[in-house]
Amino acid sequence: MNINLNQLANAIRFLSIDAVQKANSGHPGMPMGMADVATVLFKYHLRFNPENPGWINRDRFILSAGHGSMLLYSLLYLTGYKSISIDDIRNFRQLNSICAGHPEYKKNTGIETTTGPLGQGLGNSVGIAIGEEIFRKKFGSDLINHKTYVIASDGDLMEGISHEVMSLAGHLKLKNLIVFFDNNKISIDGSTSLSVSDNYKKRFEGYGWSFQEVDGHNEKQISKAIKKASKSNKPNIISCKTIIGFGSPNKSGKASSHGSPLGEEEIKLVRKKLKWKNQPFEIPKEILESWRNIGEKGIELENKWKEILNKKNDEIKSKLESMLNNSNLNELEKLIIKERNKYFSSKPEMATR
Repeated sequence: MNINLNQLANAIRFLSIDAVQKANSGHPGMPMGMADVATVLFKYHLRFNPENPGWINRDRFILSAGHGSMLLYSLLYLTGYKSISIDDIRNFRQLNSICAGHPEYKKNTGIETTTGPLGQGLGNSVGIAIGEEIFRKKFGSDLINHKTYVIASDGDLMEGISHEVMSLAGHLKLKNLIVFFDNNKISIDGSTSLSVSDNYKKRFEGYGWSFQEVDGHNEKQISKAIKKASKSNKPNIISCKTIIGFGSPNKSGKASSHGSPLGEEEIKLVRKKLKWKNQPFEIPKEILESWRNIGEKGIELENKWKEILNKKNDEIKSKLESMLNNSNLNELEKLIIKERNKYFSSKPEMATR
């Protein structure tokens, strides 16, 4: 059976819809609206290996729009990460569940950073992209050449920190950074026109970023934009015109799908409109297998990378292993204690700021 992009994206939509409904709390609209963009990214472009979530040359995926966390959890489950099971998704927003209301970092799970406070994921992604450039300089672009992909919301871009970090990214020409702006023009209070009227193109180009606009529900446009961004010599932002709550007959394009469950009756209508005949949390075998095949591509990607690593000399291998294992952290801790003791034992001669 040939599984198309809509079917893959609908798996994300309905896991998100069902999890939020069961928890009676959450944000279904963003995952429903950005499911197509995320599916194109994971299917055709993102380099990752669910069998080894800590692979150093994996692409990083940061959900700065952390309120739409079910988008991330759905992707991790569907592509085969061991960290997220279908039972974890059923327990979305429950105490001690890895599927928290907003993503919380946990090593080797696919959750790359904690997000939720608006703008935080953008800030983290710029730091991660800087780290990538440092590693690239140390070990060479044939060994370290991954990218950081980010999904950001209008709320992220309203926060002051977004100006600071995006200015820095443009100044440093972080070409390994690609941000998808979920430009659905809806906030939790209603239309974004209530609070913002920025010319996004001029704003981001003023920072020194490349800027593109696409229909966030058009597979070809999304993929073409990612390819173009991958070849840019600047950081990139792709403004994705999406419909929040995509597929909901009465709530799509409205604030009512932003931060509340859709409700049982509306979910029935969404199922009918998107031709999804499955029970809550049920993913058809063919669709799940297609998603798992996407995840399994990462094994070959990492194996090819290992071939490059194995050709490096022992010094580079040893240095990389040392950095990956944080072998120098003990020395860093000793240095911090030494400096702390020095400043606590002697009074400065001049006042500081």
